[in-house]
Amino acid sequence: MGIFTRLTDIVNSNINHILDKAEDPAKLIRLMVQEMEDTLVEVRSSTARVIADRKELDRNLLRLQNAQDEWYTKAELALNKDREDLANAALIERAKLAEMAASLEEDRQPLADAMKKYESDISSLEAKIKEAKQKQRSLIERQKTATSQLKVRQKLYDNRIEDVMVRFTQMEKRVDDTESRVEAADMGREKNLFEEFADLESQQQVSDDLALLKAKLAKSKATSSKTTEPKTTDSKATGKK
Repeated sequence: MGIFTRLTDIVNSNINHILDKAEDPAKLIRLMVQEMEDTLVEVRSSTARVIADRKELDRNLLRLQNAQDEWYTKAELALNKDREDLANAALIERAKLAEMAASLEEDRQPLADAMKKYESDISSLEAKIKEAKQKQRSLIERQKTATSQLKVRQKLYDNRIEDVMVRFTQMEKRVDDTESRVEAADMGREKNLFEEFADLESQQQVSDDLALLKAKLAKSKATSSKTTEPKTTDSKATGKK
């Protein structure tokens, strides 16, 4: 079973479990990201083991090569001493070591293939985790917004708010009735001396405010006109005739 096949099975089982419980999408995304990160740790651990195996293989091959060189040196020494029997025995031992080295060498390619596969898995997982985290942030924000809007909608269309609005309408009607009675009571009644002076003072205040506003507007227009008027060059100031 491939690493991604197993990861898919784990994620799918957790998705079904969460959906059965009707849990929020943000929790689902966090779980998926966690599953991928855990899988990435596992892949890196497997890669480390392959690297260790490859290094061990290289050390064993080096020891076998050194041993072969030693037996070859011994064979040369035996021939120099006219001991062909010993030279032959040394070469036999050297051949055995060469056979063992050849057998170990066959294990190099599977390790290289495993390393290449793990490197591809790590690269793919890192890209998928990055993409999932980006989607996680987006989905969490969307979930927060949707939840907030849902709460507002629920409160907005709650019958209690409708009842409050009805009460406001009833209060407005009662105030309108009271104001109508006041206006009806004032109709046909002559103003007293204090009310007459109050009206005059109110009219005077409005006139003063109007005059002040006109003066302010005139001053503003004059200032604006000066700032936009083009500058002329004084021939005496420049010294030109």
